[in-house]
Amino acid sequence: MPALSPDLRRALLDLPPKEKDQLLTRLVAQDAVLTEQLAFRLLEGPEALETRRATLRTQVDDPVRGFHPTPNDLLVILRQLQARLAYHTKITGDVFGEIELSWRLLHNVFQHQPATTARLHGPTQPLLQHLAKRTHEALKQTARLHEDYHLELADTANAVLAALWQSGAAPLARELGLPQSFAKQ
Repeated sequence: MPALSPDLRRALLDLPPKEKDQLLTRLVAQDAVLTEQLAFRLLEGPEALETRRATLRTQVDDPVRGFHPTPNDLLVILRQLQARLAYHTKITGDVFGEIELSWRLLHNVFQHQPATTARLHGPTQPLLQHLAKRTHEALKQTARLHEDYHLELADTANAVLAALWQSGAAPLARELGLPQSFAKQ
């Protein structure tokens, strides 16, 4: 986004308040993400954060249960859910929520789809690669959090890492240099 020239900036700031308000509302309406960010900040407020997390928690829990005809069907669902989690963070700034729900999503896959994740072969390879990479990314994101959060995430992270190392993704985890357990710090 190009910066405003100092002259144009001064001219905009000198506009009458009513005209500035009209320009502002027109500009904000053109950006859907900004509109949703402002709606969250100005209308919903921080109290709505837990409601949004609960909605995402439900979305993370439901689709990985049950039968998926192919591992790729499950992979598509995982990618869609991960995109929703990233969008949630973009709107709310809830980094911890995204990381917590990412760990929960990974845990749910290993818990509810053991047959799909048991063996590394042609059809399951993309799914298992995705799970190993997402686990690696979740570890990196968790490391960036304050140490107090590590205690909250440690149990789920350890469960995911144990399941990953016992699944068909173990060779992929080894390639990525993933630890076999998450050390509480």
